[in-house]
Amino acid sequence: MAQIALQQSISPRVRENLYKRPFDLAVIALAHLLLLPVWILLWGLIPLLIWVEDRGPIFYPQKRVGKDGRVFNILKFRTLVQNADKMVQAWTVPDQQYVTKIGRILRRTALDELPQVLNILTGDMSFVGPRAMPFDEFQEFRHKIAGLEQRLGVRPGLTGLAQVYGEGVRDAREKLRYDLDYVQRMSLLLDIKLMLLSVRNTVLARWDKEGCIAGKDVFPPAS
Repeated sequence: MAQIALQQSISPRVRENLYKRPFDLAVIALAHLLLLPVWILLWGLIPLLIWVEDRGPIFYPQKRVGKDGRVFNILKFRTLVQNADKMVQAWTVPDQQYVTKIGRILRRTALDELPQVLNILTGDMSFVGPRAMPFDEFQEFRHKIAGLEQRLGVRPGLTGLAQVYGEGVRDAREKLRYDLDYVQRMSLLLDIKLMLLSVRNTVLARWDKEGCIAGKDVFPPAS
């Protein structure tokens, strides 16, 4: 308990500066050194399959809100039919009619998020952190949900408490609870645990499943 109290007495910004950037860069370097053939396969095969299905764009660009409210651009592998962004809000769950065949696989494995590794390299994101909210979503809810801007004290993450434990949660206030919970409990050990759970979800294709709260029995959020 004393260790937890000491950890929470250190501001999130200080804790982030202590380990986040070196950890992110070390993971990227080791992953590419140890799994280079896998990376080459993914970066070559996924774009090809997306293009072959409907001859449309490979990537889907999107504005996100990051640390201290800084707006940055991410790229995702496109999982929806062409021009779906004109019919579906970016942060909502799209009807299956808008999801491409390869898109269903990418969403279940979260491989559509793979290009965001580039955002981690540039320092806009971290491997683990609060969700990187789409700009339009943040603008809509910033005045409706008290405390929403508190999640902007650290870099957003490719995965995190909200992404792993709240996969089936669609309520914005409930997602915020996961994000703020992570900011308060952020640590290297928690990041490693969440990354391992995320890898498991990708291997087992357990992402993007309504009601799926993967790993809840292992590390439930604080009440």
